[in-house]
Amino acid sequence: MPEGSGKICPAAKKCGGCQYQGMPYERQLKKKQERTEKLLKPFCTVYPITGMEKPYHYRNKVHAVFDRLKNGTVISGVYEEGTHRVVPVTSCLIEDEKADAVINDIRGLVKSFKIKIYNEDTGYGLLRHVLIRRGFSTGELMVVLVLGSPVLPSKNNFVKALRKLHPEITTIVVNVNDKKTSMVLGDRETVIYGKGYIEDVLCGRTFRISPKSFYQVNPVQTEKLYGKAIELAGLTGKERVIDAYCGIGTIGICAADQAAEVIGVELNRDAVRDAVRNAKRNQVKNISFHCADAGKFMVQMAARGEHADVVFMDPPRNGSDENFMRSVVKLGPKRIVYISCNPETQARDLKFLTSHGYRARGVYPYDCFPFTGHTETVCLLSNRKPDTMISLY
Repeated sequence: MPEGSGKICPAAKKCGGCQYQGMPYERQLKKKQERTEKLLKPFCTVYPITGMEKPYHYRNKVHAVFDRLKNGTVISGVYEEGTHRVVPVTSCLIEDEKADAVINDIRGLVKSFKIKIYNEDTGYGLLRHVLIRRGFSTGELMVVLVLGSPVLPSKNNFVKALRKLHPEITTIVVNVNDKKTSMVLGDRETVIYGKGYIEDVLCGRTFRISPKSFYQVNPVQTEKLYGKAIELAGLTGKERVIDAYCGIGTIGICAADQAAEVIGVELNRDAVRDAVRNAKRNQVKNISFHCADAGKFMVQMAARGEHADVVFMDPPRNGSDENFMRSVVKLGPKRIVYISCNPETQARDLKFLTSHGYRARGVYPYDCFPFTGHTETVCLLSNRKPDTMISLY
């Protein structure tokens, strides 16, 4: 049985990150099941949600914003919901405990090294954010210092002091964000300790994770989610597969040994570089990656008379746009495996796909974000006319 919710977070009412804080875990799962059914049951069967045995401290990516109070006290935490006021957080019930400990010690080092905290209003100061990424299986730990300018005073001594407190840190990266923006990371990066990335193991494959790479924040549940997605794809070793929104190649690389060929498509150039390295690292030779818009890529494939048997799609929270879905339908794969982190936009997209030649076969919800209102789902769609192309034009 999963753990309950006996722990109470002091920042819960201000932070806004955990909408279900204080709610028994079984009730959280029930609410998520009911919401998923309300949205997606009109299309197909919604199977029971898969929860976590231990729903605490699952986030392997932790972001802290730094601020200085009027009395000079340095704080770190999260923005209060809907504002840019910083809510101090020293420990979080859903964040990796080691990451929180590192952030707390950085807050102490900032004072001793006299590092100025960035002021959003004036644009002056140095330290803006700290991002921690930790490999769940490997234990490797990355620290990203987001600075308002590229020079970190006493850089070597800072690294030495931080690693003395946390020898488990395997790499430290300085990211420069000198723009007045709500974006956390800037474009420029310098590795000041280690190799500049970490590795983690997912579904038996090793993945390289850079500061900007997308990687699921809950690897325990992601293994289950991806396992179900690959199962639903019904691969026999003969299929040509497209991994759209492929990121660093996780789904495609995990599925490659069951397919004839996998094509990964991703717009983020950094992620594509990591994907290529990940394929080599895992000795996967039947996969290729393309830095491109996945929708346009599939339209071009269809125009050349090419085919795909299966399309994996794992879009961002706002779902897919209609152009992308038109391109999928034009290509006409036999099966679409749609992974979603937002059942609302998935319902919108299923309405389009099921009215353009596809039938939804089943939805499987996974609780990848305990104590929040978010749910991941995976849905199988099959082509009603598997041997013909469907034209929308």
